[in-house]
Amino acid sequence: MKFSSRILHWYSINQRNLPWRSSKEAYKIWISEIILQQTRVAQGLSYYTNFISTFPNIKDLALAKEVDVLKLWQGLGYYSRARNIHFTAKLINSELKGHFPDNYKDLLKLKGVGPYTAAAISSICYNEKRAVVDGNVYRVLARVFNIKTPINSTKGIKEFQELADSLISEKDPGDYNQGLMEIGATVCTPKKTDCSVCPLQTICLALSKGVVSDLPVKEKKLKVRNRYINYYCLEQNHQIIMNKRVKKDIWQNLYDFPYDEYKSEEDLTKEHRSKHLISLVGKNECAIEKTRFYKHKLSHQLLNIKVQYIKIENGVRLNQNLRTKNEILKLPVPKPIEDFLMEILKTNNI
Repeated sequence: MKFSSRILHWYSINQRNLPWRSSKEAYKIWISEIILQQTRVAQGLSYYTNFISTFPNIKDLALAKEVDVLKLWQGLGYYSRARNIHFTAKLINSELKGHFPDNYKDLLKLKGVGPYTAAAISSICYNEKRAVVDGNVYRVLARVFNIKTPINSTKGIKEFQELADSLISEKDPGDYNQGLMEIGATVCTPKKTDCSVCPLQTICLALSKGVVSDLPVKEKKLKVRNRYINYYCLEQNHQIIMNKRVKKDIWQNLYDFPYDEYKSEEDLTKEHRSKHLISLVGKNECAIEKTRFYKHKLSHQLLNIKVQYIKIENGVRLNQNLRTKNEILKLPVPKPIEDFLMEILKTNNI
């Protein structure tokens, strides 16, 4: 049986019942693919449902405020994805008269849409013969064909794409792509593989050689950079200062507390009055009511975060935005800030 026939037959019987699979509508497939780029299906499912319920079509998304899009995305991380889909929705609504591009080349012109996403949309929605290569596909192909070329190398990316292109089904590229990804997600998983039920077990070279767990090969990752951030959660008269992050840095356009950043963990843990805090509250005495520490890992950064909760006397004039509880709950915030806020808002009468 041909490689593609094995995939299609297995997929027709074993595919998971996921909401985006009931539609060939490009908008819904696009949203699902963007959500799942850096997110497991189990986590992304509720986000997809909420997103489509709130913004059922391109026009609704295009007319939405960015703050509302980011708030709905809160907790998924990689917030540039949300900013990109909002930008793209506005472009499609205004310049393409609401019509989603119907081919691979035009899809690639959209902000935030790369070769993988363009191939997924064009094959699933328009039956275009374009092979997708994501982490699941890399893993399956590396094991079946016993390929030791690092999947994150220039050579590897080209080699695997060419192999994927040579294997794709002529008749049903969309279901083939989804089937291959599904095998990687549910059977040929990174650690606990279930080779006994895999439709490719009889032709899998890695299985026959006993090297399944050694593949795929990856080059060493970039060194993770540590950052040390001290946040000041300043409350006055049941209101908290929260500012929008406008710089091109982590969490762009999300909201957080005033902060300063240090070069080392030693500086972060020192109990001292920083220039930044003095700029906010002057030289007035202020008591730290609560302190929490968080470690938050991003792709190439480890954030070492300290949050200090400080109540400010009503007579002290604060020079930044004070926001009420209702206002705060509508703002998109980073995960560590969300965790701290939930504790503060519950345990303190704000």
